[in-house]
Amino acid sequence: MLRPVRTLAKETAVVFNPKYPSPYQHVIMSQQFVPSFLEEVFVLADRIRADEASFRDTLQGFVVAEHFSEASTRTWYSFGAAAVRLGAHLVCSQGSDKFSSEVKGESLEDSIRVISGNVHLIVLRHVDDDSSRRAVAVSKVPVINAGSGKTQHPTQALLDAYTIQRERGRLGNLIIGVAGDLTRGRTCDSLVYNMAKYPGNTFRFVAPYNCKPKPGLLQHLREHGVPFTEHESLEEVVHDVDVLYMTRVQTERFDDPEEAQSTRGKLILHAHLAKHMKDDAIIMHPLPRVDELPKEVDANHRARYFEQADNGLWVRMALLTMLLTRQS
Repeated sequence: MLRPVRTLAKETAVVFNPKYPSPYQHVIMSQQFVPSFLEEVFVLADRIRADEASFRDTLQGFVVAEHFSEASTRTWYSFGAAAVRLGAHLVCSQGSDKFSSEVKGESLEDSIRVISGNVHLIVLRHVDDDSSRRAVAVSKVPVINAGSGKTQHPTQALLDAYTIQRERGRLGNLIIGVAGDLTRGRTCDSLVYNMAKYPGNTFRFVAPYNCKPKPGLLQHLREHGVPFTEHESLEEVVHDVDVLYMTRVQTERFDDPEEAQSTRGKLILHAHLAKHMKDDAIIMHPLPRVDELPKEVDANHRARYFEQADNGLWVRMALLTMLLTRQS
């Protein structure tokens, strides 16, 4: 049983979709979130950012596990730093498919059962699309999905929305361009599910023929009356978007390596193209980048992808605080 800690945010009266667990219990997909939850995360992230010293011992006595079977830089380090800077102890396994008993054939469920008996919260990244659902079904403690297969990356979507709010001053009435591998990329789906909740948003999807948005995502937008258009060229959208979210081609997720390599370079935001964007537009990217976002674009005043990465620390500090201080 987890010990109670002072609660930093009041419980809301919001009723979450019963199809999904409350995000105050587990965070597994963007469909769990409602705008009031996002606002609560962002307000707390701003408070921590403004006065981190006051939160230094918030999670003292808690143990957080990072269990990653996929490579990671930003998510791995920001969750680890977030836990430590809040006073929690951290236990880690990056490359769990090689360095845990999974290499001996242990199932994800058995691993989670054991890990959850030793810690207070699990941050999980896994190659399987349904990994977070499977983990939640057997875990004794909160689980945060830090990336599951090709489907979801909800905490990336939180920091993406936080970045948009900080940089554009609003989360609604925006034209959002989403470009890259929309078939295999998970950050795009999570972002769209989040931003589709806000009135007035329109999406411009830009992808090569073999990287189109997932049918389920487009069906979700149709069912909720959210307008979108599909394109194969950045030139078609750069002039009118308020946010351009670039992503890489997920070469490691292609079935055919030759097709993967031939698809790279199909969409590139060249510096001269970025100059034609609205003056107050912003360029985002979940990183890592390869050839779709040349380093020359870094000098463009619209570039926000490194600020976006930095924002992950504050959002994840807020999220860990909210999940652990509500447990008893």
